[in-house]
Parts: sequence; C-alpha cells; structure tokens
Amino acid sequence: MDLENFSSKLLQEAVDEFAKLPGIGKKTALRLVLHLLNRDQEEVNQFGNTIIKLRNEIQRCRSCHVISDGELCPICADNNRDHSTVCVVENSRDVMAIESTHQYPGIYHVLGGIISPMDGMGPGDLNIQSLEEKVEAGQVNEIILALSTTMEGDTTNFFLYKKFRNHPVRITTLARGVAIGDDLEYADELTLGKSIQNRTLFENTLSSQ
Repeated sequence: MDLENFSSKLLQEAVDEFAKLPGIGKKTALRLVLHLLNRDQEEVNQFGNTIIKLRNEIQRCRSCHVISDGELCPICADNNRDHSTVCVVENSRDVMAIESTHQYPGIYHVLGGIISPMDGMGPGDLNIQSLEEKVEAGQVNEIILALSTTMEGDTTNFFLYKKFRNHPVRITTLARGVAIGDDLEYADELTLGKSIQNRTLFENTLSSQ
C-alpha cells in the first residue's frame, strides 16, 4: 500500500509500524489500526502506555535470564522448585510452553538463542557462562537439553554436552515426542509433558544418530 492509497499520513505511518511485527501484513495492520481508532481514547492510551511500560521496565531474571518483572523471576524465587534440575531452553516462549504442561518441577536456563552461523550466533553470544558457574559450584544435578529439534538446536545441544560431560552432572534430553524440526512453543501440552517425563540421557541419542 502506497501513500496515495491512504487518506492520512498518520494512518499510513501507524500501519507501517504494525506491519513490522512478525506475521502481520499490510492488510492486517490496517485492520488493527482502524480497530484502535474505533476504540475509546482511554483504551487506546492504556494500550500505548502498556507497550511503553513493557519496553522500559521489563527485565531479565539474573539467575535464569527469562523475561521477568523483577531481578528474580517467580520460578527461581520459588523454594518449592527443584533448583538442582535445570532445563535449558532457547527463549522465554519455551519456558511458557513447558510451564503450561505442569509436568516440570525444576528451574530453567534461557540461552537467548541457539548456535547458528548463518545468523551470526556463536557460543559466545549465548548465556552459557552463568550456567557453567552453577555447575562448577555444584548446584546442578541434572541438565535437561530442551532446544528445538533442528540442526541448529542439535548443534547447540552437542556443544553443551561436550562442555559439561566431564562434570558430575546428569545430561538428558527430551524424548522424541516433539517432531523433528519443531519448536517447543508449537508442541501440544500433552506431547511436551510426556517428552519431559520420558527424557533420556543425551549420550544415548548419539549412538542412535
């Protein structure tokens, strides 16, 4: 949609901003903007202020790096969780996906990505050092590798396995209930829950490849 198709430059600018969001095309962006224009001024102000507050005040948990309102997320602050079992995931969406299963009692570690040379992501770009510090301090009994079942995810899993295999820690991975190439956020809760419960030693997966 070009400027000449719009009756307002402000309208076009708003549509262009919404269209920058993933999965949002120009037509959907226009529909969203027109919807907002039909809402009460107070509602629109609340919407805008919420986004601004989110961007300005959101934090990362100092322990696991998940998106949090404070320095320590509710999961890491919960003494009833098993802090010796750490589930390694790519991002905060994966934490939400696993938490929705209500099958995992441990804590998490968010890498902030996976090793992907094509995207310029190497081991040094990931949150690995803080996990290494926990392992070396003897705080971790089990590391669950729960990354996406893609080539990049498998590469990252293997890198972490090599880094921690000589430490006194059990390294496991999700059972292959999650289809090859899938992201955790798209797996249904039952499948993901069973994959966590039926996790296996990572080294056993190497002999089957």
